[in-house]
Amino acid sequence: MVKKTVHCPNCGKIVTCSGEPGDVVKIICSSCFSEGKVTFEKTILSLNAAIEVSDLKKVYGDLVAVNNISFTVQKGEVFAFLGPNGAGKTTTVEMIESIRQPTTGDIKIFGKDIKTSFDGMKEKIGILPQEFHSFEKLTVKETLVYFSKLYKKRADIDSIINAMDLKDEEKKYYKDLSGGLKQRVGVAISLVNDPDIVFLDEPTTGLDPKARREVWAVIANLRDRGKTVFLTTHYMEEAEYLADHIAIIHKGKIIAEGSLDELINKYGDESILRIKNCSSKNAVDVLKENGFEAKTEGNSDIAVRIEFKERVLEVLSILKHECIDYDNIDIRRSNLEEIFLKITGAKLSEADE
Repeated sequence: MVKKTVHCPNCGKIVTCSGEPGDVVKIICSSCFSEGKVTFEKTILSLNAAIEVSDLKKVYGDLVAVNNISFTVQKGEVFAFLGPNGAGKTTTVEMIESIRQPTTGDIKIFGKDIKTSFDGMKEKIGILPQEFHSFEKLTVKETLVYFSKLYKKRADIDSIINAMDLKDEEKKYYKDLSGGLKQRVGVAISLVNDPDIVFLDEPTTGLDPKARREVWAVIANLRDRGKTVFLTTHYMEEAEYLADHIAIIHKGKIIAEGSLDELINKYGDESILRIKNCSSKNAVDVLKENGFEAKTEGNSDIAVRIEFKERVLEVLSILKHECIDYDNIDIRRSNLEEIFLKITGAKLSEADE
């Protein structure tokens, strides 16, 4: 289900409606009662697919690790594969990388089936595995040079060092680097063959918040350079910050997929606008008279349910018109943690246990 907001052509009132791609929905303005129609365009899949996964399944004895999943990763996007530990993320990415063989299903990279074409595709991908380690007594630059010799196609090492902001560390031994810098070197290693697709499997696990943010900046830079990034993570905020497209996997199945906004619109609750220390006791009544769902929330704070962002300006305009003063406002919307809880009944962090 997709939400749309439109302005009434007669009175300018904002009208919201919902529908599926391809639907034509009849709407009626609540202010002037004019009738109209809204068309929800069909989603057209891009021909620029980097990775296509169809009905992928991996079984170990009685354990179904990955259960008939399908998804597409577009060129130039950060695709986040989000889920708790043990959900099937690493198993999936290792099948795409041809490290593990699927029980059933198909995988294509740039339109070619990896069962028959992986030798030609492997030069196009870079990999940072989970729990990455390198040679303790090689310098950063020596490490990158060593790994680059494993490929026919080689990127310029100095350019990678500069892009990953490792110039000050290039002569340091790997063993002397901090955890964040080691992960940054790991990402750099995945680029030594100038790949089109970079697989990063849990790249920030075990890092402190500062180091994690530094690695995020590196990943965002990869997208800016036109790389396709396949990111597996169990950090909700990591997927929210970085991803263009998110697939949530739980117990081997993809339970939700889309951009952050699409997931929130489909599964999340509407946003809440909080008006802090409102000066008028009649503010709630005024907002209700104007069609808003509002309530007091401790002391002089007011909570207003917001269906779409344009309504925030409506609320503020009403308060200004009525000369109602307040200290400040904040807006809170659903996040991936809440969506995971709503779908599965458990928090993402608890699902690891």
